Amino acid sequence: MWDSTRTDTKGMGPQVDATPTEPDDAELMLRVQASDEPAFATLMHRWERPVKAVIARVVLNASEAEELAQETFVRLWQHRDRFDPAKPVKPWVLGIALNLARNRLRWWRRRPSLSLDAWTETDLPAASDPGRETGASALERAERAGAVRDAIASLPVAFREALILFEYEQMSYADIAATLATTPKTVENRIARARAALRPQLQRWA
Repeated sequence: MWDSTRTDTKGMGPQVDATPTEPDDAELMLRVQASDEPAFATLMHRWERPVKAVIARVVLNASEAEELAQETFVRLWQHRDRFDPAKPVKPWVLGIALNLARNRLRWWRRRPSLSLDAWTETDLPAASDPGRETGASALERAERAGAVRDAIASLPVAFREALILFEYEQMSYADIAATLATTPKTVENRIARARAALRPQLQRWA
């Protein structure tokens, strides 16, 4: 759920259950750089869902997100030698994903015959899950999640990306900056402006 009161936090990886014997992302990437295909398969399995969710929230199309997530890992493998082992894996992976997402959005804007309604799909990640709730409570939660999702979708892409990475992926300003190839100050400014734009739209849910 979008939270205008949250402050900058340390970057966090995908929510994956780990055991002491599991290699971390950095170790997997070192193996991938050595053309270790099983390590690549493990990394892809670990990151597929987070990558798909981020892309879907940016491009507003679940089918496109599925395709672009697969393309993200194709690019990761093709350009594995470009990864800097001294840097975290998450910003690099999501940076590839968001570059592809931006390119797809630019392609869409050059297609005047394709309407927004035709492009946008409703089967996108929601801000929250009603879970086992039923009745009025579940409907209200679903309505609120839809309102948050639609409000974020109305933002300029640059603001949308920064807010998604901060609120949904729990990334720090520094890691978001690395992902978006900008500065932490710029990230902070984009998030502040995104929140200001969202506030009137979400006032009902405050």
